[in-house]
This record gives sequence, C-alpha cells and structure tokens, in this order.
Amino acid sequence: MVRWSEERVVGAAPDQASLTAARKLAHPGPWSDTGSNDVLVWGKCQGSGRTPYQVSVDTATPAYRCSCPSRKFPCKHALALLLLWARGEAADAGEETADFAQEWANQREDRAAARERRLSGQQPDPVAQAKRLADRLGLMDAGIADFSRWLTDLVRTGLAAARNQPYSWWDGVAARLVDAQLPGLAEQVRAMGSDVHARTDWADHLLFHAGRWWALTKAWAMRDQMTPEEFADLRVALGWATATAGVQGTEALPGPWLVLGAHRTDDGRLQQQRTWIRGPGGRVAVVLDFAMQGQALATPQLAGAELDVAVALYPGSAPPRAMFTTPVAPRGLVRSLGEGCSIAQALEQESAAVAASPWRERYPVLLSGVRVSAADPGWLHDGSGDALPIVDASLDSLLALTGGYPVDVFGELEEGRVRPLTVVVGEAVMTP
Repeated sequence: MVRWSEERVVGAAPDQASLTAARKLAHPGPWSDTGSNDVLVWGKCQGSGRTPYQVSVDTATPAYRCSCPSRKFPCKHALALLLLWARGEAADAGEETADFAQEWANQREDRAAARERRLSGQQPDPVAQAKRLADRLGLMDAGIADFSRWLTDLVRTGLAAARNQPYSWWDGVAARLVDAQLPGLAEQVRAMGSDVHARTDWADHLLFHAGRWWALTKAWAMRDQMTPEEFADLRVALGWATATAGVQGTEALPGPWLVLGAHRTDDGRLQQQRTWIRGPGGRVAVVLDFAMQGQALATPQLAGAELDVAVALYPGSAPPRAMFTTPVAPRGLVRSLGEGCSIAQALEQESAAVAASPWRERYPVLLSGVRVSAADPGWLHDGSGDALPIVDASLDSLLALTGGYPVDVFGELEEGRVRPLTVVVGEAVMTP
C-alpha cells in the first residue's frame, strides 16, 4: 500500500477547523492499537470519555469510520490517524487486523458484493444471507439488553443526575448502540445529550423519551408476535433500514399526487428532506431524501403542485414512507389543499396513529380556519378556542402572510407542537 503524503491528508479534510483539531491529536500519546495492512489503517483514540474512539480508514476508496459523534467525514480522529500514518509515527504494518476494523471492512465487502449481484442479476446466497441476519440479530439482542440496563440505572439515579452528566456520557452509550447495529436509538441518545441542556422543558422531554426507549426494548423482545406493519415501524425506530431495491419491486400506485408541504433538516453531517404527498383516495405518504455533507439534495417539489408520478410504499403503518418510481411530471398548481380539520380532531387523529405505532415522531395534519397568534412562541388558534404552539417557523413571516385572518395550514404535529409547512391564503398555496 502506498503511504499517503501529508499533503494528501490535508486535501481530504472537510474544512480547516477539522484539520486544525486533527493536528493537535496527531501524536502517539492518545493513540493505541494502531495498525495497517494493504488497504486499512486503524487505531483507537482516547477522548474525554472512558471508552476510546475506534477509527478505521480504507485508503483505497477512500472511506472513513469513527465511533465519535462528529458529523464530518473524515472527522478529526481519522485525519489525525492518517497524519500519524503518513509520517510513519504510528500504524505500522501488521498481519493482525483489529476486530472493529475488520468487521467494518467485511460489511463494506458484503455491500459491494450485493451491489454487484444486483447489477449482474445473480441471486444472493441464502445460507450467507441467513448467517448475516443471525449475526445482526445477535448483536441487536445484546445491544438492547445493555441499553435496558442503562435505562434502569438512569431511572434509579434520577433524571436530575442525568442532566449533570457530560456529553461524553451520552456519547458513550450511543457508540455502544452503533456497535450493536442500533443507529436509530444511537442518534436519539446523542440528541438527548444536547437537549437536556438546551431545552427548558428538559425533564418532561427526557421522561417522555426514556419511556419510549423502554417500550422499544420490550417491543424488541416481542418482535415475533408482531404484524409485518408493526415490525416495520419498530425497525425504523431502531434504525434498521429497508432496502430500496425491495420497495422498488412492489406494486406502484399511480397519481396524480398532490404535494402538501415539505421540510428540510441539517444536522451538520446528514441533510434530510421530507415531502408530504396525498394521492387518489386521500392516502397520505412522505417521501424522504437524504444527502451527506457537501452533496445536493433532490430538487424540492412545490407545495400545491399536482404530480404525474408512480409511487411505491415502504412497509409500515399509515402514513407510510414512499418513493417515486417514475420520473416526476408536474401537472400544475391547485388553489386549495382540500378540507381540513379542527385542532381537536387533529389531536385525535395523531392519538390513533401513535396508538398504532408508538415510535412515530411526527404526524401530518391539515388544519382549517386557524389564526396565527403573536404570543411567544407563536400559536395557532381555531374557532373552538383550541390552540397549538408553533415550532421551527418564522412567526413574522406567518403573521405577514395571514394578516391575522383564518387560513388553512398544513404542518407536522410533533411532541404537542405544530410545524407549519404550507399556508393557504385565499386561493393561493404558499410556503411560509
């Protein structure tokens, strides 16, 4: 393997801040178990937590993996390891590959082989598939058991004690969940490490999620008794993705599909775009698009647009995730999103959806005849006197668009708050 130069390592850095942080770590002190072979470079870097970060780099592709919570690729630990390797100060060649690096390499090889089989039309080996599934389920079982013990300790010591823990405490739990093939849970735990300090309602927020996490651990033990839809929802909550190829082979539903609204998020590492659509018969679904840092998301669809497109649905309860299976052909714009409901009715609908799938994070609603109130943090009021607080929206923009008059609003209900995505004013469908 040709050793990289320092200039090449510098060129791989996502930004100057990552490179500066990497240079501070690029000395043997915090590193252990370093090594390299003809493709991989690996090592463990001691951070602020008790468990060192596991770092692996495939120098041929290149590709990077680190158990730290950074949203950057490569992170400072991967860059520091490469700098050490480039200087010949660490990670000398060895015959034995670290277990964590070899496991990552094997997973990459399996994915590459699966892609090659799909392209060539070759059928996968059922014995190998069964072994991979058994191995994953074993890892997940152990991870769920470990997480259950941690939740028990969390409740026993009290939520106030958890708030006083450093971020590394939460990150250590998340790293173990990632190793156990539970990335969805890991992301929730990492986010909680910040939420308990950033939110004024942190105690209620933590109690709510701790209860949901405990229910997840119990549901996993009962997975053999679940319907396919229930198990699909559980997989989503744990972060066990459904292969896109399997969804593409299902029956496609013809349009036209109406775009109700869309929302984008960016956590610094991964961008997500949610596009809510409604098809013939009133079926609502959400199209999810993802892009890594530096990549472009799919072109957003305009709220109020009718699309001639076929849609396939992922397994799970309503409203399901969907994907476009044919090119999108806009038909035109509508002047209304249809008949909405009151806030009380929307909450009843959300309650029924959560009863069917307790892991649901958000629910789409079309509210009819609501007014925007300027009272902090911003509220939507309907004619019955019910109200919902607003989140993730410009209150000034909403007030300017609506002028204090009753309007129809499409949005997402999430933890008792509403995120407005689309406003219908008169005969115009607009994005606030």
